[in-house]
Amino acid sequence: MSFRSSVTIVASPRPRVGKTLLARLLIDFHVQEDRSVAGFDLNSGEGTLAQFVPERAARSVIGDIKGQMALFDRLIAADNTTKIVDLGHESFESFFAVASQIGFAEEARRRGIAPAVLFVLTPDRTSVEAYRDLHARLPQGALVPVHNEILGHAQHRDKYDLIGSGASVVRLPLLTPGLRKYIESPPFSFADSKLAARLDVPIDINIELQRWLRRVYLEFRELDLRILLADLQSSIRL
Repeated sequence: MSFRSSVTIVASPRPRVGKTLLARLLIDFHVQEDRSVAGFDLNSGEGTLAQFVPERAARSVIGDIKGQMALFDRLIAADNTTKIVDLGHESFESFFAVASQIGFAEEARRRGIAPAVLFVLTPDRTSVEAYRDLHARLPQGALVPVHNEILGHAQHRDKYDLIGSGASVVRLPLLTPGLRKYIESPPFSFADSKLAARLDVPIDINIELQRWLRRVYLEFRELDLRILLADLQSSIRL
């Protein structure tokens, strides 16, 4: 199977672990890779994905059948678009319950779409059990652990098994307070080449931001490669 596009779900059952930042970075990474990309925002409150990148992300709801159908129909549409889902912790259980019931990952792969879940690691029992449960719920999807360095040293990583061929932890490098000042007020796009000038970002801060983005995007490129190689190995075995 040759994948034409992907669906990446950024998830954690815990709030305030950096999911929206990760989703924003993924969207802008794909934009800079010249891919068509669409974001789906399943959050409430302030500082949501749709508020940060309103031109590329829209609010979605799954509280009723109509909303569920609209969301999942779009996610599995074979339209050569890379999709990023920022899954709020309030919607975590209901989203994956529906995804499991309808065979979301299996249908996505049948249509040439690579499904993946980027799961932000935290040491609590709720997250550890949710991570293990996802492997059973979405056996055809790539389950990728993410270590957000702002949450501290990942001494709890031994609680999370690496699942699948070539699996590895994606690292989101520590974001310094000097950078957060400029990127945490929506709207904000990392892909906007004129952003630094418009926000009057000091040159040293802009250099630091570009250095940080290079580290983040290297992690994403290596993730893309691992998923591709894993799929090739699976196709050869078949």
